[in-house]
Amino acid sequence: EGMILAEDEVGIGLDHAGIMVLPRMLEPGTALASVLPLASDVLELEITPNRPDCLGVYGVARELHAATGAPLAPPPWADDPGVPGPLAGAAASVECPELCPRFTARVFEGVAIGPSPAWLKARLMAAGQRPINNVVDITNYVMLLTGQPLHAFDLQRVSGGRLNVRRARDGETVQTLDGSERVLDGEMVVIEDEDGPTSIAGVMGGARSEVSAETTEVLLEAATWDGPNINRTSTALGLRSEASGRFEKGLAPEQALHGLIMASILLCELTGANLAPGTIDVGGPGPAAATLPLRASRVRAILGIDVPAERQREILTALDFGVADAGDGLTVTVPALRRRDVTREIDVIEEVARLYGLERLPATLPARRGAYGRLSPAQRLRRRAADALVGRGLYEVVGWSFTDPGLADRLRLPAEDPRREAVVIENPLSEDQSRLRTTVLGSLLDQVQHNAARGNVDVALFEIGGVYRAGEPLPHEHRALGVALCGRVQPPTWGVPDPPPADLFALKAVLEALLDALGAGAAELAPSPEPFLHPGRSAVIGQDLGWIGELHPLVAAQWDLDRVVALELDLDRLLAGVPAERTFEDLISFPALRQDLAVVVEEAVPAARVLEVVRRAGGALLREARVFDVYRGTQVGEGRRSLALALAFRAADRTLRDEDVAPVRRKIVAALQSELGGELRG
Repeated sequence: EGMILAEDEVGIGLDHAGIMVLPRMLEPGTALASVLPLASDVLELEITPNRPDCLGVYGVARELHAATGAPLAPPPWADDPGVPGPLAGAAASVECPELCPRFTARVFEGVAIGPSPAWLKARLMAAGQRPINNVVDITNYVMLLTGQPLHAFDLQRVSGGRLNVRRARDGETVQTLDGSERVLDGEMVVIEDEDGPTSIAGVMGGARSEVSAETTEVLLEAATWDGPNINRTSTALGLRSEASGRFEKGLAPEQALHGLIMASILLCELTGANLAPGTIDVGGPGPAAATLPLRASRVRAILGIDVPAERQREILTALDFGVADAGDGLTVTVPALRRRDVTREIDVIEEVARLYGLERLPATLPARRGAYGRLSPAQRLRRRAADALVGRGLYEVVGWSFTDPGLADRLRLPAEDPRREAVVIENPLSEDQSRLRTTVLGSLLDQVQHNAARGNVDVALFEIGGVYRAGEPLPHEHRALGVALCGRVQPPTWGVPDPPPADLFALKAVLEALLDALGAGAAELAPSPEPFLHPGRSAVIGQDLGWIGELHPLVAAQWDLDRVVALELDLDRLLAGVPAERTFEDLISFPALRQDLAVVVEEAVPAARVLEVVRRAGGALLREARVFDVYRGTQVGEGRRSLALALAFRAADRTLRDEDVAPVRRKIVAALQSELGGELRG
């Protein structure tokens, strides 16, 4: 029993028009894999960018040979059917050798274009390549074997029989093999003939000179291109190819001839072509091989183990390094295909270590030699700030530095507000993350909303992170600290079944605890004009230091929240005036002398202003001043209020008496009278 099948149904080609005919006289039960070149096991490898030599099958085979000791066949390009020298009927030149270190080419006559043999198509399809015709398939097969991309031109369609490599001109266009018109710029490289560009170098060939069924003469090119330039070109055009993926990693100039030789062998064998004498070779063969020392003492110091010299020699020889004896170890010659990756002695040690077996290396501590690591003063202060907030029961969050374009509108920022000048990201992950944030408030509200939507309505969060604002030549960036409280200030208990919600004063207590932990002094508060804050329940902090307050109800509604209090500080500005270290102060040897003071001031005078005057006038002996009561009524008159102040005086060397404090108290009262028009009540 059997089944009639076409090529595509067994994965050895794309042809579905006809059925395959098996050889006659096959014994029933013969394995189909012994008759047809069915794909065997396929290895999927992830090659790191520093190892382009392993982007070809032979490079992988060399690695396996070094790792396992399995025999390695000689390079298939070892016997070259071609000869050097000038090539009749074709020529090439390179105007930008810094972008094209080597350009090689050969001519093949009497080429018979047709389908590739089944084994070749099967191998290409197993590797994810689409068979096209024997010439194109050979170039793809050789690329997979050697790692060197090639391109075949129809020589009769190359105007003038001459190729030239140059930088493209701005606005120049090329129609590539995929049928698209590509617009180039002056940083890209093209291959041209007398009629203009015919290929985008290192990325994709052009449609004008591609090989077709009528082709009889082939000009086969194998070149080396500057990796970063190819990467830029491919990215700018949005055009990725097997060739660009290899060239951008930096191929060696020697690989160009490897690929050209291998393709020459297969073209003559599979297309019946005749190889014309001569080889175009502009810029070859490549830089001289580098020689590096490999000292036994250095290997021991780095790896923490003695690797026998003979084993080092075996490993490096298997990897195609040249090895010679030296006084304290070996002298190593780097192979051409590893030139970019192995440039120092430490790189050679890495080659020895990875094949000798990293699992065999002992766990040792590196020699310190006086090296140490420590936090910078700013980092220590940031950690102190975070610790202070955690100590008050807040949780730290880390939000996105990206935000959406509509955040400024949701915060009701006016058109002239500089926080609307957000940095626009060129390649955002999404439209909702297309701007760099100008405030941490949006990030905090997102987290509060996320928690509230999941039933966690009592939220106390803070975030320390960067905020950004557009500027020239670079955006302005500083580190900000934000706090957001929502819900109850503490969990309910049997004694307090309904705790009060977080308000401006609860948040002010958090702010004061933070400033006290940093040693930053008291906060100066003044009415806030921020449009996203509740008028009358908000304040600005210091001189451009930040803001604190309850969110405007219309703003809170944008995040489906009711009552939220928040603050934001310019942390860099705050920490700039804070000492990195705080000295010890004796607080228990001598007790404080405490007195109360009631002062009557105009209603418009802020309590913070009163405390500022008191602290300045109190000098070194006054250690604490706070407002503990406020009275408004007939006893103080219309438009006035009485502030009750608790004062604590302390000296570091003695217990204070009333007569010590009396002059300071009089000085405080005088300052309140002269600066604020205050009167001592009672």
